[in-house]
Amino acid sequence: MPGESLFVGQHLIEFKRKLEELKKYRGRHTELVTVMVPNGYDIHRIANQVAQEKSTASNIKSKQTKKNVMTALEKILQHLALFKVTPENGLAVFAGNIGEPGKEVWVMESLIPPAPLEMRVYRCDQTFFLDPLLEMLKPTEVYGLVVIERREAVIGMLKGTRIETLKDFRSIIPGKFKAGGQSAARFERTREGMAHDFYKKISDHVRDMLMDTKGILVGGPGPTKEELIEVFSDPVRRKVLAVQDVGYSGQQGLRELVEKSGEVLRETEMERERQLVEVLFKGIATGGRVGYGIDEVRQKLKEGAVETLLLSEGLSSELIQELEELAQASNAVVKYVSTESQAGQEFQAIGGAGALLRH
Repeated sequence: MPGESLFVGQHLIEFKRKLEELKKYRGRHTELVTVMVPNGYDIHRIANQVAQEKSTASNIKSKQTKKNVMTALEKILQHLALFKVTPENGLAVFAGNIGEPGKEVWVMESLIPPAPLEMRVYRCDQTFFLDPLLEMLKPTEVYGLVVIERREAVIGMLKGTRIETLKDFRSIIPGKFKAGGQSAARFERTREGMAHDFYKKISDHVRDMLMDTKGILVGGPGPTKEELIEVFSDPVRRKVLAVQDVGYSGQQGLRELVEKSGEVLRETEMERERQLVEVLFKGIATGGRVGYGIDEVRQKLKEGAVETLLLSEGLSSELIQELEELAQASNAVVKYVSTESQAGQEFQAIGGAGALLRH
């Protein structure tokens, strides 16, 4: 479902509307062409690859399929020629014949995505390939990630389903001293002091980089993660949602941390939804400044009285789009409630639309 995005207002609404249209189209054979250009990738290289694919398509046995694929690729080539450089977030282009036998109905669409497109795509199929773009419309909650061991650490972020590495650290903490005696004791104190300094350095960066996230996940082997949390300040420690045993470091460690924290992340989102629905239901019970049901919420939006609009993911895309547009026009904040939790099911039972009112 939709969530926060780099696009706002009418731009995001139009992006979602076009995706809904593209989802409906179907070709007779594998002749609907999708081309995606990642952000930062040379669009002229993509154009050259499309030209090569057009040459290869001349070998398709079916005359009608060959004609449709080659025509679609030519339309895409002509469109790519309009761009001197790749748009900041990349570009997705779609072309194909969706007409019935004996009748040509051509679709040609180009979309600049609301977030950086990270994969290069060339695909011929009976439907357009939309998965990376649809993924961008899911809720994009941001969580902080920290993976640590004695010799290294990494700080990252989870944005929706995308993991970003923000900063890597290397320590100079030596291994354990095997010999005994006073020298070993002094060495161990020095070693522990160096470890504390390393933890403090990471803690300071966590404070500076991750405090604006929804919460922080911490992982690592053995006791290192708990030792780091002990160094956190109280505000940072309160942001920690989960502590996990993680066997890897670096980007692989971040991925493992997210995988092991899946249940925690789901429960956190469900709790946020529960609190929103609880505020609405309490207002309904006490006659507070709330509204519910499609008709009442629609009217309150038109009056500009809605501060926060709650929408169930179970509503039709057309209805969501209508209410989103009204919310955008009145600067109302839109929050989405899933149908998987008990609170979400109760909310859907009263119509799936609610409003926390300004007045």
